[in-house]
Amino acid sequence: MALQGPIPVTFDMVFPHGCYIVGEVEPVKDFDASTNGRFVQTRDKQSGELVWQVSVMDADPTLKAAQKTVSVKILSPTQPVPPVPMAGLPFTPVEFDHMTATPYVNQAGRLAYSIKVREMRAPRPAGKATAGAKDAA
Repeated sequence: MALQGPIPVTFDMVFPHGCYIVGEVEPVKDFDASTNGRFVQTRDKQSGELVWQVSVMDADPTLKAAQKTVSVKILSPTQPVPPVPMAGLPFTPVEFDHMTATPYVNQAGRLAYSIKVREMRAPRPAGKATAGAKDAA
């Protein structure tokens, strides 16, 4: 099969209704390398970059409550900084560039996807092409 590894996707493919940050950007723990009292951050197996994660809420109105919050992994040598919150909104809108999706079977035996990105930023005005869209084309 020619398709192996992470699958390039665009932000609009994954979050067509947008998404909002609902957690802090945190380092992902490498459970195999960490020991009692010694935290070791995970590195991406393919790129070697440090892995961070942030919880986001998918704005798709058709999703059930349990499906709305997902964790997005960010590959970056330094801790990514979320966009500045927007006045009047309870959550901060966010977009991601250079996205990939890796399918896997979760503990419940269902198909799930691990979402990895390279950049996190404030949403662009509607109609502007994103770097992720150019990359996936």
